[in-house]
Order: sequence, then structure tokens, then C-alpha cells
Amino acid sequence: MENEKKLTIGFFNDVFYPFVDGVVQVVDNYARLLSKKANVLVFVPKGRDKHYKDAFPYEVVRSKRMRVFFLDYDLPLPQLDSHFKKILKNTKLDIVHIHSPFTIGKIGLEYAKKHHIPCVATMHSQFKRDFKRSVKTPLLSPIVSILMASIRSVFNNTTENWAVNGEVGRIFHEEYKVKNKPIVMLNGTDMQPVTDNAKIDTLRKKYNISPDEKVFLFVGRINILKNLPFLVRSLKILKEKHFPFKMIFVGTGQDEDLIKKQVKSLKMTKDVIFTGKITDREELACHYALADLFLFPSLYDCSSLVQIEAASQKTPALFLKGSATSDTITPEVNGYVSEHGELDYANKIVEIFSNEEKYNTVCQKAFDDLYLTWEEVVEKAFDRYNYLIEENKKKIEKKKFSKKKSTKR
Repeated sequence: MENEKKLTIGFFNDVFYPFVDGVVQVVDNYARLLSKKANVLVFVPKGRDKHYKDAFPYEVVRSKRMRVFFLDYDLPLPQLDSHFKKILKNTKLDIVHIHSPFTIGKIGLEYAKKHHIPCVATMHSQFKRDFKRSVKTPLLSPIVSILMASIRSVFNNTTENWAVNGEVGRIFHEEYKVKNKPIVMLNGTDMQPVTDNAKIDTLRKKYNISPDEKVFLFVGRINILKNLPFLVRSLKILKEKHFPFKMIFVGTGQDEDLIKKQVKSLKMTKDVIFTGKITDREELACHYALADLFLFPSLYDCSSLVQIEAASQKTPALFLKGSATSDTITPEVNGYVSEHGELDYANKIVEIFSNEEKYNTVCQKAFDDLYLTWEEVVEKAFDRYNYLIEENKKKIEKKKFSKKKSTKR
């Protein structure tokens, strides 16, 4: 077994550190754990920070990129980068895993097709929502159809597609018309349960949280895509009901000033705390442990890592009914859902804390049912890679045999 050849796995994505989002963290955790038993290369664009240096236990291959000033993301330019193309050409991959159906993702798919190896694609985003939001005028609506046809072509040409939950799989298969229904491969977390209550007490003092106040938490990009204006309006209603709380926003983003202004205009600056980005994982875990409820009203996300992180600290989440990201929970068992109105959301929060015994049961079930480590996730993925590689070899051998047979005739 010691002489057995290591797999060489290539991950392809259109964004990477120092920019951080959920997909970046997924790719990093896959690559980090798989590098312990495989050769791993991550093909991504360069970052905006010129002083940033990669320091990973796996190889990162960067391509040129073009700044897109009105977006958080840049446009990768791998086709114009001879160094990037040379490294890819000289790399012998056994399997390709793309995490984007765009520029670099397409490069990965092309490589897989050319070298007759399997290509897996993970569906992370609701692309149609993104496209419709970007196209402001009905005159440009045909562009949405063109873009959807483009990503559908990518997913229809992979060996296998993975969805981060069942609802995302349904959306891609039934609404986006991707021909094969994706298999579900859940995300995980590297976060460990906090056992030092003194650290949580320190945070409570730091934020001046009184014993009668419930603590609510949001972690992620401060972006209106996450439905944060809705969340702030819901909290205003909650305040008017004289429900005592502290709301903590962890993260930064392009709409941070907008949300802060909204909080100020609604006279809630004493009730809402903005911590900025927290990169220390232990400190972040303490914030999840401090919170009584994780508020995530996003209709944009598919299955956010933060909801798994919250579950790791026995903190249940409140979603909006029908959202893709709520698919992994069972309402009133290991999490909560609300109707889409601000008043409904506020009323749901009041209802949640009206029954302490039931609430405590939901907290425990969130941990038991939803907390999944990256080790568990990646082990399953690695087994699947091996299966796809073996099936692909059989398919190639079958073609060779058929070709020989037809030649003899």
C-alpha cells in the first residue's frame, strides 16, 4: 500500500484568498485535508492585495485577473496568462473538481475533457438570482438567458454534479434544467465546541450585555444580498415590542456603511454591535457560543457554512420559509423558519423564547443533527473521487475493447 500512487486532484475556482467567502473556505478545507493523502493543486486568480503571500500545505497556481470596481469579485484571465497555462499543461491530474462554472471553472472542465479524466462540479450559488439582480432593465433580460445557457452547458458536460443540499439540487435540475440531478454533498466546519465558559463571560462583559438580554448573531459579508435591511427592520419591530436584545454583526462588506446608517436612523445603535471581520477561529467560535439565536434571513445563499458553525456551538438558526439555506433543518426540531414579513420574523423570535424547555431541546438537536466536521465531509468526497476515477477507467477500457473488436471485423 505504501507504494500506491497518490491521486493528483485539481481544484478550480474564480476567487480565492485573501478574499474570503463560503466557497473559498470550502475549497481551502477540501484541499487542506486532502493534501494529507493526495497531491493537491488549486487553480485560482491572483488577489487584489499585492503583499499577500500564499502559505498553504498544497500548491496554489494563480492566474492574472482584471479588477471589476463595482463588485467584490474580479474577472480571472487565465487564457492571457502563459505561466498559468504552462503549469496546468505540465500537471498530470487524475480528477478535476470545479467550484465555479465561469472562467477558471471552464478551464478545469476543458482540461478534464482533453485528458479524459472525471470532472466534478459543486453547485454553490443560485446563479439565476445573481444574473437577474445584475440586469436592471428588461431590455437586457435576454442576457440572463444567455448566461444561464452558458452555465447549464458547463454542468451538463461534467462527469457528476454535487449540490450543497437537496433544495439546491432541485433548483438546478428542475428550474435550471441541468439534465442529471446532482448528488447531495453537505458542507462541514473545522470549528470545535467551546468548553471555556470564562471566554464567553468575557465577551458578555465586553459588549455590555445584561442578564435579561437575548443575544442574536449574524456572521458573513455585510451585503444587502444577505437580506440585512429586512433583518434590521425586524429588529426594530422587536424593540418596539420591548423585547430586550443585543444584535451582533460579525464581518465586513460593501454595504456596511448602508446597514450602519439604517441602524442609526432607526435609533438602535445601543442595541446593535458591529465587530468587523474576526479571523481568529476560536474567538469566532466564542461569538457563536455567546449567541442565543443565529439570524440568517438570506434568500441568496444556498447552504452557508455559518449555519453549521452556529450548530457546532448549539446555537440554532432562524431562516425564512422556503429559502434554499433552510433545507438542511427540520423546523421546530433543530432550527426555525419564519414567514417572509418583518413582523412575522420578529414574532417568531418572541415565540422561540416563550418556551425555554423546547428551545433548549432545539439547541441540542442543532448540534446533534447539523454539526458536521470537514474530516467527515472530505473523507466521503475522497471515496467518491476514487469511485469516479475507477468508473472512468472501465469506460475507457470498454471503448478500447469495442474499437479493437470493430477493427478486427
